[in-house]
Amino acid sequence: MKPTILCCLTLLALPLTSQAIDPGPASPQQQQTELWLQLQSTNTLASPKLQTATATERELAMQRWLKSYQHEIPEFFDQYEGGKVDSGSGE
Repeated sequence: MKPTILCCLTLLALPLTSQAIDPGPASPQQQQTELWLQLQSTNTLASPKLQTATATERELAMQRWLKSYQHEIPEFFDQYEGGKVDSGSGE
């Protein structure tokens, strides 16, 4: 009976010994990524120059988007079916 009670008490006390992970980025790279994402979402470093597309650029983008609907989406993709990669030999 004592080993059972001791085991239960140990299991109940186990969560009290765990420590939480500190919030925030762990590596310098992750810190840099978090900073850029924050600047992007708050629009802090937006360009003062308004970037617009010409009517021709918008029309070409719309044509490219509409053309993407001409290809039927297959029911599944075969892993071994597809084109060949150009080796870059220029032939």
